[in-house]
Amino acid sequence: MKGTMTGARTRAMTDTTSSTISGTESGTESGTKSGTISDTISGTMAAPGSAAGTAEQHTGVTADRRPVWLEVHEDHIGANLRMIKSRLPQETQFMAVVKADAYGHGLTASANAVLKAGADQLAVSVLDEAVRLRQHGIEAPILVLTPIRPQDINLAIQYRAAVPVFQAEWLAEAKRYKMTAGRLSVHIKMDTGMGRIGLREREEFERMVPLLRSGAYSVEGVYTHLATADHHDMAYYSRQLMRFYEMRRWVGDSGFRGVAAHCANSAAAMRFPQLAMDMVRVGAALHGVYPYGEDVRREVGIELKPTISLHAEIVHVKKVRAGTYVGYDNSYQAAADEWIATIPVGYADGYFRSLKQFHVLVEGKKAPIAGNVCMDQLMIRLPHRCPVGTKVTLLGRQGDREITVQQMADHVGTIPQEILTHLSARVPRCAK
Repeated sequence: MKGTMTGARTRAMTDTTSSTISGTESGTESGTKSGTISDTISGTMAAPGSAAGTAEQHTGVTADRRPVWLEVHEDHIGANLRMIKSRLPQETQFMAVVKADAYGHGLTASANAVLKAGADQLAVSVLDEAVRLRQHGIEAPILVLTPIRPQDINLAIQYRAAVPVFQAEWLAEAKRYKMTAGRLSVHIKMDTGMGRIGLREREEFERMVPLLRSGAYSVEGVYTHLATADHHDMAYYSRQLMRFYEMRRWVGDSGFRGVAAHCANSAAAMRFPQLAMDMVRVGAALHGVYPYGEDVRREVGIELKPTISLHAEIVHVKKVRAGTYVGYDNSYQAAADEWIATIPVGYADGYFRSLKQFHVLVEGKKAPIAGNVCMDQLMIRLPHRCPVGTKVTLLGRQGDREITVQQMADHVGTIPQEILTHLSARVPRCAK
């Protein structure tokens, strides 16, 4: 295997290793904030001893020991945001969704990229992600999209995280736990047809009103989620939208003022910018995922930039004779004398086992996967002998060819979001 790495990856990985080791051993300020590439890109830095902190240090220490890396194109994330935002009414606020470690791109780096590009607010999956962003100096408003436990009200207030509310019982219980000064920022979640979380009837909302007025809470938003905004048939979308117009009036009728209404996800914001209301919530599209099929994509006419790529280097090459088996379960048999290479990427890195019979790119050409994907490695059939250390692209562009996350998702039978969010934290992220 090559003893050195080239280009941006060399700089990024070297910085990651040296900065992480320096930060964790010396305890200097630069080591505990945003001084490392892992810290900046993967966004997994946390308090020493925590699970996230351990993952961060592990990524940094091993970055130069296994030739596998993800390149995050922060400029493309910003470009995607600016493109979508340019089509919205000028007064519409932009909530950038960076949940699930920013769709596998790295929480803090993606958050910084979207804020730099003009996002007004952020949304995350869970309270821990909001805490991590605050610990990394992010000051923008943050909405946690998943309900939190009532006993975590003080943590949410401390880290200025807004949370969804839709049950009077939750409000009452959380208020009993409240010990921190100040109010908890809340967004009232309406279930207009997604069937996930949210209140459905007016009497549910009316039971919440006295508690929302109790002084413990500050009502900042009211929102819903559209289940079929990506569909060509708009009947159910229209039904949900009309229901939300009705339900949001309950908030104003109860005397709450200055409450931002938002319902547009990536698909709705891109297809119907004129219906954006006070704010949009866009996540997948920022990270290069088209939130609808080809028919709608042609209709909308927005071209998104890809935002992440996965690369590795060949660690072993051998020539096998015709009839030789390769992989678990004898899952591949050489049809002729062939060159087989081993790549140090497997399903533990988030490269799905069901990507068997897919391909990677080597020297700008397709190289089919040979046999089952293993936990930590996979084998490919080369077009000819390639030396150890040759770059392999598993996701992204190499030469004139490109492997897109949509192609991978289609092969597996899933959606691009699942492919991205399964990319393991043990794969180092570096800025491109």
